Amino acid sequence: MMATRAPPLLLCLCLCFASCLIRSKSDELQGGRQLAATGNGYRATAVMVDQERRRLAAELVPAAVAGGGSSAHGDDVQRLDVYASLETDSRLHVRITDADGPRWEVPQDVIPRPTREFFLEGQRPGGRVLSTASSDLTFTVHTSPFRFTVSRRSTRDVLFDTSSNLVFKDKYLEVTSSLPADRASLYGLGEHTKRTFRLQRNDTFTLWNSDIAAGNVDLNLYGSHPFYMDLRSAPPRGGAGAGAAHGVLLLNSNGMDVIYGGSYVTYKVIGGVLDFYFFAGPSPLAVVDQYTQLIGRPAPMPYWSFGFHQCRYGYKNVADLEGVVAGYAKARIPLEVMWTDIDYMDGYKDFTLDPVNFPADRLRPFVDRLHRNDQKYVIILDPGINVNGTYGTFIRAMQQDVFVKWNGSNYLGVVWPGNVYFPDFLDPRVAEFWAREIAAFRRTIPVDGLWIDMNEISNFVDPPLLNALDDPPYRINNSGVRRPIGNRTVPASAVHYGGVVEYNAHNLYGFLEARATHAALLRDTGLRPFVLSRSTFVGSGRYTAHWTGDNAATWDDLHYSINTMLSFGLFGIPMIGADICGFGGNPTEELCSRWIQLGAFYPFSRDHSAVGTVRRELYLWESVARSARKALELRYRLLPYMYTLMYEAHTTGAPIARPLFFSYPHDVETYGVDRQFLLGRGVLVSPVLEPGATTVDAYFPAGRWFSLYDFSLAVATKTGKRVTLPAPADTVNVHVAGGSIIPLQQYALTTLRARQTEFHLLVALSDDGTASGDLFLDDGESPEMVGARSKWSLIKYSGATESRGVVRVRSHVVHNSYAPSRTLHVGKVVLMGLQSPAPPKEFAVYANGVKVNASTTFAAAGNPENGALGVAHVGGLSLVVGQEFDLKVVMTY
Repeated sequence: MMATRAPPLLLCLCLCFASCLIRSKSDELQGGRQLAATGNGYRATAVMVDQERRRLAAELVPAAVAGGGSSAHGDDVQRLDVYASLETDSRLHVRITDADGPRWEVPQDVIPRPTREFFLEGQRPGGRVLSTASSDLTFTVHTSPFRFTVSRRSTRDVLFDTSSNLVFKDKYLEVTSSLPADRASLYGLGEHTKRTFRLQRNDTFTLWNSDIAAGNVDLNLYGSHPFYMDLRSAPPRGGAGAGAAHGVLLLNSNGMDVIYGGSYVTYKVIGGVLDFYFFAGPSPLAVVDQYTQLIGRPAPMPYWSFGFHQCRYGYKNVADLEGVVAGYAKARIPLEVMWTDIDYMDGYKDFTLDPVNFPADRLRPFVDRLHRNDQKYVIILDPGINVNGTYGTFIRAMQQDVFVKWNGSNYLGVVWPGNVYFPDFLDPRVAEFWAREIAAFRRTIPVDGLWIDMNEISNFVDPPLLNALDDPPYRINNSGVRRPIGNRTVPASAVHYGGVVEYNAHNLYGFLEARATHAALLRDTGLRPFVLSRSTFVGSGRYTAHWTGDNAATWDDLHYSINTMLSFGLFGIPMIGADICGFGGNPTEELCSRWIQLGAFYPFSRDHSAVGTVRRELYLWESVARSARKALELRYRLLPYMYTLMYEAHTTGAPIARPLFFSYPHDVETYGVDRQFLLGRGVLVSPVLEPGATTVDAYFPAGRWFSLYDFSLAVATKTGKRVTLPAPADTVNVHVAGGSIIPLQQYALTTLRARQTEFHLLVALSDDGTASGDLFLDDGESPEMVGARSKWSLIKYSGATESRGVVRVRSHVVHNSYAPSRTLHVGKVVLMGLQSPAPPKEFAVYANGVKVNASTTFAAAGNPENGALGVAHVGGLSLVVGQEFDLKVVMTY
């Protein structure tokens, strides 16, 4: 919503026009020197390293005579401390800060990390290098002028190499690192809507959380993630091989511009400290594992959240909601979760109900019926609390004094309900206030999840300038026109709990609200929370899912949704999706049909649209309904696989939806692929992204690739190759990678019913005749996914061709405390990629050494170009999921 709901059109036009005129002539002159060097650098006067060469401390002073340098953007800080530490063998921490006084840093309760005392422990003079035999990272200090390098010890590849003109002023920090433009591919640095997933050189990435619609390309949007992954196409000096990845995080919540020039990356930050983390990788999966070890693992999502969700801004009343639910049921399209936007509220006030259109005596029975049908209900909350002396939430908030302050009183903003105050989520009392309001509302309407929006913070008025914080000496490229950082949000001079100014904490607000909302739901329900937040920061994935925001119903936005989805997988927020069929504007029938074909494979799959646009529930167009049934049937059959990927994300940080290079980092052709993506390592989705298309050009890395519809061999290649695939109007191309074992269950209209059906195993044999895969099971709603108090099961599957006509599939139970795993069964195993395309004369099937009376069918699958292979369906099985089995299939020719 621009705010999920845009203001009237005339107001929108006025605001846009005003933002374009916001810069005065002096601002333009200032903007002209934005890229000029503004400091003379520093030199190191003392360097100390501990005995293990894992920690280093240095003191810096300006390289020029004090006061003799440029005063652009302010005076240089005269003494800096540099601290570096190999915190783990794969993580290097480098921190540069003022030696003579504290500065704002991301709070410890947001990202816990070592204190200054840790860095100084055991230090002694001498040495300028951190390097150990067990770490592939080497840190080197160059003293005069000061700069530092981070390199990979095994290949001597320089990963980060700062220039000598470090700038450190009170409200302006600048540092530049060189990059090998011919070998480095960068990804990340969000949140922005981008035309490509791989970052393009000569681009500026502004980080300042803003209520700017996601349909706007290249502007700073709702979240701030100053993290990038660098994937190198080859080692230095012409060495063989490709695919080494590393990650770089600047842990800083202040506004910034990050300028990527291909051969360099420059950070221009308006406050805080330079707090860098470097992650060694070397694989992309290892990078996100190491990154989420620091920032926190993604929260486990409830099983039901992997079903299909329906929302719209503009549902008129409870009868409208009932009609939508009935429409999905009649069309036999699965609907797991019904959502309501701000329409349900009384005057757009949080924790209230419209007494005419959404009264409790109508809404509560509707929600109860959803629950009886194994469906869920989610509502929206905005942070602004209406200033209203008859409004209970406002009265209680005033009594507890929980609002953000400005100029000596509560800051007064304007959002949907009119005049509002904003809760100060930095204040520890606010989490309790918020939890009580949520609990009280849930006594009336027992919602299953909460959607928190407008939390950048969004504000419909531009506050006046109060002091220098509202107009810092360097203007970041806010909204692409260097508009003041207070525009359309809370003023930078506003004050939070403990005297923290909005200037420093602005980008944390959505994170803090998500944390409080997650805790509130956990306390009130005792179940695994589901929170969807528009605004995010480093580590938000510990508490919330995310959607890409206010996109538009265009073919470009359809494509761009993949880029944003893949970026948030890097950021540690794997539960991510876009508004299917587009939020703003009116989709064509064809666009909506193609969008659900893609959106059915977003980790978070929701249809959502804006008031005043055409309705786009999936059953309204018959062609869209056909696409929806076909794509969502496949999604619901894949639920065990997708939920196992959630377990992997929660335990290792691995994205659910991944770029191809995550599985094929040595194939440089995958580095630029952003019109396809992988679910885990085994499922490749290749959607149609253009109007009128009846084919899709897809890239297939080396190996075998089987259709997930008929299990035929689609592609077999020793090297990656591009293939033109047929793309019928109702079908999305989905393929399984050879070497994968994919657990499936049967299709049903709700996730609960689907997960009570029998399992099938798809065994896609690779060229060497092997395959493997995992299955994770739990109740889908306990707060802990793999904690000491949770009940869960993990089964690992392996398959191998032992000789011509003999294939063995085994299960290994790693953990088994989830009781239903002892009653659920594998009823069928599909063996794909059998060497002989000819049907065998006879089948013999053995389970744990005992011959069983299984049903078997065989088909040749593939075409002469690929080399036809056989597919065997072995049904009639009753293999207990939670017990180890050894299945042997013997085919006699």
